[in-house]
Amino acid sequence: MESKPTEREAVASPRVWLVVGEKRGDNAQVRRLARAAGLACVEKSVVMKPEWIDGKPPVDASLEHVDRDQSDALEGPWPDLVMTAGRRLASVALWIKRASGGRTKIVVIGKPRGLAAAFDLIVVAEHYVLPEGPNVARHAYPLMEVDSAALAETKKAWVGRLTLAPRPLTAVLVGGPTGGLRFGVEEARRLLEHARRFAAEHRGSFYVVTSRRTPAAVVEFLREAKGADPNEQLAVYDPSLAPIDNPYQGLLALADHFVVTTDSLSMMVEVAQLGRPLSLFALGRAQGPLERGLEAVGVLPRIDPTRDPIPAGGVGPRTLAALGRPIHSRDLTAIARRLVADGLAAWSSDPQPEPGVWRDEALDGIVTRVRALLPAGG
Repeated sequence: MESKPTEREAVASPRVWLVVGEKRGDNAQVRRLARAAGLACVEKSVVMKPEWIDGKPPVDASLEHVDRDQSDALEGPWPDLVMTAGRRLASVALWIKRASGGRTKIVVIGKPRGLAAAFDLIVVAEHYVLPEGPNVARHAYPLMEVDSAALAETKKAWVGRLTLAPRPLTAVLVGGPTGGLRFGVEEARRLLEHARRFAAEHRGSFYVVTSRRTPAAVVEFLREAKGADPNEQLAVYDPSLAPIDNPYQGLLALADHFVVTTDSLSMMVEVAQLGRPLSLFALGRAQGPLERGLEAVGVLPRIDPTRDPIPAGGVGPRTLAALGRPIHSRDLTAIARRLVADGLAAWSSDPQPEPGVWRDEALDGIVTRVRALLPAGG
């Protein structure tokens, strides 16, 4: 929903590139930090080769995983500063730094999973597990930000499509399994039951919206389960839609209440910023037979996703975390637990309180550290 700066608009001293990719949430964080720092920027859009869209290349100064024909040109004059997010784009930033002879500084949002000392500033929210260091800057929540002007335009486009729905209108925002969280047909069934129960109790309606990561089996279940009730709507993720035609954006503008699965940081944070009631549907840990067996005999404690950390990764990282030797990159329930603790959300099984006030007080300090990386006078 945010406009992309052009080269003509952004040519300035110092020269700053935002290296962005296919992940909307990551891109939003990079743009938010650049805006907060008041930087004039050029965006460089990078497309991955098919095998690396979901694959995880090692962090290195490399473009081997990049489809250079489909990506924006990466060539001199090199920038003074690159800002980016995620493992794949962190490698692109390191390649730019090497091409510049080491002159380019790098700000990466999120834990890069390798070569941490090569990044000039690593900006991490509460869910990342990373040792303290001189190049580490911490804050509470991922740096998403709702574009108020664009949301107002979306509201105009969607008001006629949603105002006839019985109120309260609940937006059910569906993610997918990720990093150790389980989300399949059984979880989708419980989520749908919750939405129907809430709508019936409040004599309202609900609108289910799937995402890029929603499994095909879950989408098929939701299609089959929808039925003919006009108070139940379903929108399946469609990447070809313009932002203003995306039901997700329309519901952000107009829904009265939200239910969000806890795998999606971007959806949870964007809704929390709106100051409207937010219920979090807690996803449990995805477990294999070995992990279930270790729980059954008491070697590993059982996890309550509304109270306990969930280490990203498999049984190995979880076991080491239980022994006090964490190797995992993220706590998959940290942001959801923080939202509830701050009064910005409630678990879907609990009554919904009045929403709290959104804030992340560490951002100003991070902005100062970003600007300190620029050449003198920038």
